[in-house]
Amino acid sequence: MSSNTPRLRSLGLDPATGKEALAVTHPGGRLEELADVHALKAAAVLVTVVGAVLEVGKASEAELAAFVTPLHAALEECVGIMAADRE
Repeated sequence: MSSNTPRLRSLGLDPATGKEALAVTHPGGRLEELADVHALKAAAVLVTVVGAVLEVGKASEAELAAFVTPLHAALEECVGIMAADRE
C-alpha cells in the first residue's frame, strides 16, 4: 500500500452508541493521529491481558488460541504505524 493511500481505521467506540467509529484517514492527518493513538492504547491493553493470562499459566490451548487473531491484528496495526513514521 502506498504511503499516500487513505485507509479505513478505527477511532474507538462511540460513547453514545457503543458502535465502533471508523474513519478514512490520510497520512499525516489528524484522524490518522487519533487512529494511531487508539491502536497503540488497544495494543497496550491486549499485551497486559495476554501477559496476565500467561503469568497465571492455567489457560487452555483453546483459550490461548483465542488471542492469536487479536494479537496479529494489533501487531499488524503497530507495524503499519511504525512503517508510516519512517516514511
